[in-house]
Amino acid sequence: MFSLLYDLAPSWTSAAILSTFFICLAIAGSILPGKVVPGAILSDGTRLHYRCNGFLSLLLLVGLLGVGVWMNYVSPTEISERGLELLSATFIFSFLVTMILYAAGCKSRNQGSSLKPHFTGNFIYDWWFGIQLNPQFMSIDMKYIFLCKSWNVRMAAYQSFHSSKKYPRCQLEPINDPLPAILCGNLLYILDYFFYEEYMTSTWDIIAERLGFMLVFGDLVWIPFTFSIQAEGILGHNNMLPMSCLGEIFGWWLLRNKVDLTTAAIIANCFVFLVGYRVFRGANKQKHVFKKNPKALIWGEPPKVVGGKLLASGYWGIARHCNYLGDFLLALSFSLPCGISSVLLSHISSYSASMEGKKR
Repeated sequence: MFSLLYDLAPSWTSAAILSTFFICLAIAGSILPGKVVPGAILSDGTRLHYRCNGFLSLLLLVGLLGVGVWMNYVSPTEISERGLELLSATFIFSFLVTMILYAAGCKSRNQGSSLKPHFTGNFIYDWWFGIQLNPQFMSIDMKYIFLCKSWNVRMAAYQSFHSSKKYPRCQLEPINDPLPAILCGNLLYILDYFFYEEYMTSTWDIIAERLGFMLVFGDLVWIPFTFSIQAEGILGHNNMLPMSCLGEIFGWWLLRNKVDLTTAAIIANCFVFLVGYRVFRGANKQKHVFKKNPKALIWGEPPKVVGGKLLASGYWGIARHCNYLGDFLLALSFSLPCGISSVLLSHISSYSASMEGKKR
């Protein structure tokens, strides 16, 4: 227990890393060029506009990390070695941010749709789900930064540092080494997200959900850390990282035994990834196109609509949430390289995917 508490205790270094990341991300999102996309029309007739420059922000922050490593300001294994510290620091940050959002919302007198506070009288409910639709800090849309940029950039950084933790100490291993497969899959997932960043502006989270602890915790803590479990665990196979008590709680102990992939396993996993990507991206694209133009053709035919708003053509005519299925298969393809025995890990990643899919 004491060892667990010691590993979880955030240090000033972890707090500085987290603060620096969010400051750089906020500045990059504000000043870098990008396509400006109009959001949905709100109930008062207004609409917000979003600058889609996530990919440039990613390049800038990764570039700054590279410069920091080259100048010996940052260790290439810093994040991997401080994973538990960053986990607890990010959780504390999420809690504090949502308390500040609640307090600021209570004092708001703005009657616009994006900033008007909505109260139910239940503090826990309002804190959990939020009371403002698009709270801002220094003209920065907090929800768009957290939901659309923060988790992906951090995932890319985590995966980069995981690979730096392993490969500077040994040569690239044969093709049956599962870590490259996981890193490449995550990289493609992140790049695809930023290529289609515009699609996020038409999602339910952006349009209708208020910013509370549920969304903040999900995007700052749950997604980036659970999607990185596989890489952490594989590094643990080779004793590159200490497997702490918390790691065992999360099921990382399932990955203690080294996994060598066969050719058949590699082909099967690639197939799962490609099918998942096709369904995931196709379903989300159809939904976005339909919201922007309800008369646009779906698979070459006029769309079928239920109740005037619900798309029932294409992937959405096959199942109500085909995008969830695609995200599930993608997460499964990230977990399978760890070995078929890692059932708990697959469950965690798949559940994470189901939460992430709700934003698409």
